[in-house]
Amino acid sequence: MNILVVDDEKEIADLIEIYLQNEGYQVYKYYSSKEALEDIQTKQIDLAILDVMMPDIDGFSLCLKIREKYEFPIIFVTAKVEDMDKISGLTIGADDYVTKPFQPLELVARVKAQLRRYKKYNHVEDENIIEFRNISINSETHECYYNEKKLDLTPIEFSILWCLCENRGKVVKAEELFEKVWQEKYLEKDTNTIMVHIRHLREKMKDTNKNPKVILTVWGVGYKIEK
Repeated sequence: MNILVVDDEKEIADLIEIYLQNEGYQVYKYYSSKEALEDIQTKQIDLAILDVMMPDIDGFSLCLKIREKYEFPIIFVTAKVEDMDKISGLTIGADDYVTKPFQPLELVARVKAQLRRYKKYNHVEDENIIEFRNISINSETHECYYNEKKLDLTPIEFSILWCLCENRGKVVKAEELFEKVWQEKYLEKDTNTIMVHIRHLREKMKDTNKNPKVILTVWGVGYKIEK
């Protein structure tokens, strides 16, 4: 995912870049609105983070220019805190507003929320992301959200859930699941290994093992998640 960052305060722009890169995003960073406008047409941008108080073209004007051609989410980052400034920013096409000073992790969380919302309502497909039944799982960032809450999954648990989500509506045989996740030949004793990891997954999703609603057991065959 490509994020546009425009802020004339180098320290802030650099800090935002570091945190976004740590989350696996490609960052296109500019200290000038004019430079950003010149290059934006050659980049595939998924979200923009704009400072309002820019020396050449202010963030509001830049937002208006972007909205002439593009629909991707825009987040304003600014020292302006007055309600009217926030209203103005949202009215001209911004999707969110963060005031300085801010917590970088909060900004990253808002970026992720805006991208999820944009993909959901614009039916944007990404082969690295599967979203259905309150599940959002990303194979690129190895993140999974269920009911808007991030799940702390081990690599094995993540791989199991990804496989089930990828085959949603179908039964994944225990043998197939084991060989895809563990990359080893399946033996009868491995059934218990799968069961243990499925139980841990259900616990983290608060999906009772006695009467599961999400990850279903098809006895003697394997597991599935309904569409």
